[in-house]
Amino acid sequence: MKGLPPLIWLQAFEAAARTMSFTAAGQELSVSQAAISQRIRLLEDRLGQKLFVRHPRSLSLTPAGQAWLPSVLEAFARLAEGTAEVFGPSPNAPVTLRTTPVMQQNWVAPRLLAFHRAHPKVAVRLVSAIWPEDFGPEGADLEIRYGSGDWTGMEALSLGDEAMVPICSPDVAARLEVPGDIAGETLLHAAGFAVGWPAWLERAGIAGIENDCPTLICDTQVMTLTLAAAGGGIALTHRWMVESRDDLVQPFALSVPSAERFWLVRPSNRQPREAAEALWTWLAKGL
Repeated sequence: MKGLPPLIWLQAFEAAARTMSFTAAGQELSVSQAAISQRIRLLEDRLGQKLFVRHPRSLSLTPAGQAWLPSVLEAFARLAEGTAEVFGPSPNAPVTLRTTPVMQQNWVAPRLLAFHRAHPKVAVRLVSAIWPEDFGPEGADLEIRYGSGDWTGMEALSLGDEAMVPICSPDVAARLEVPGDIAGETLLHAAGFAVGWPAWLERAGIAGIENDCPTLICDTQVMTLTLAAAGGGIALTHRWMVESRDDLVQPFALSVPSAERFWLVRPSNRQPREAAEALWTWLAKGL
């Protein structure tokens, strides 16, 4: 871009400002300390201001250097993100899978163990996300998202229809014979889901009974399941989440369908790496 200093000068400044050492910056960029010093001097001449104060055994940034550094760091970070978004990470980097904690524990974990036994040389990195804005193509090869599946620039494979059911500990279930017995019980809510307790209670013919129930609201389903297993109330969750647990039971067969569901997702604008393709195929084959 017209007016910008050469990239190698900017790299020298970023590395030296981050490490506060011309020697360390040279080692990082595989050049000599003298080369870093020369590039910094040329950069300062171009800008017309000093960026570093050279002390006998150390460095410090001048006010101008301190003011400029955040912009340079942001520019390099955005360049790295854009490169990964379009071209993907390096071939030998771990395959990054991003999803919610509850999906990691209840759906991903058993499948990932089986994948690891079949592909022991493929390194997988799990990243937790809670809110919709935590997701995005940057930094992840694959994702498991919850929603309607209409994300721009993403290939999405449905993990199946969803139905929400009440679950609780066996002790709590023992005192629930009909849906009306929920009155007075603590209802555990997981924020962010389109289908919640009002929809289930209406389907059960007891709409409004939540007004007679204490409430606990959590930002993850992991916490609602933990509280429910401890006898702290009744959670509304996905039916498949209780199938492999012996500390939670479904007191009523009634379920309420949800238009939202979980999706296996990956960017559609880049060629997946071989290792990422192997994990995608493995997770998809059991659907």
